[in-house]
Amino acid sequence: MQNEYLKSLALRDVIRVEMVCLGNICRSPMAAAVLHNKTLELSNPRFVVTSSGTSGWHDGEGAHHLSEKTWKAAGYTFEHTSRKFQLNFFDEADLILPMDLTNRANILNGARDDADKAKVFMLRSFDPSLSHINPTSREAEQLQVPDPWGETIEAYQEVLEMIERATDGLVEALTS
Repeated sequence: MQNEYLKSLALRDVIRVEMVCLGNICRSPMAAAVLHNKTLELSNPRFVVTSSGTSGWHDGEGAHHLSEKTWKAAGYTFEHTSRKFQLNFFDEADLILPMDLTNRANILNGARDDADKAKVFMLRSFDPSLSHINPTSREAEQLQVPDPWGETIEAYQEVLEMIERATDGLVEALTS
């Protein structure tokens, strides 16, 4: 998946990425942990990765224990404190990557203009096997990272695999 905005990001020294889910305790901190670790050695561009949730339910809390356990078992290290997505994040982030269509809609509803909207991509749209899917089409549900909250550790591991494929595609898109 390539567009003009992504091509312009690839020319920057620093790319600021905001991962977004609902509560900011399961999916988005896991995605931030994975992308942070995958880009630690990169210097041009350098990635700054943060995360937030569209609800404020868990502000100030750490990641869900199963989410953190899953990313640590995969070898990723990351410190996380939950926070709510704020409209000023459009100014702070170059890419805003929601985990599901509801969060995407909530983020886009807060966008002030087309420049804000241009920063919003579904995380899984960077998965090479899904990059052909338009996020406004009927197939868009395939782009969602399912919320593992309340599920077993296996659900968190499946989410991790989805995130790894998508973040690999994202890094490839922005560094090649």
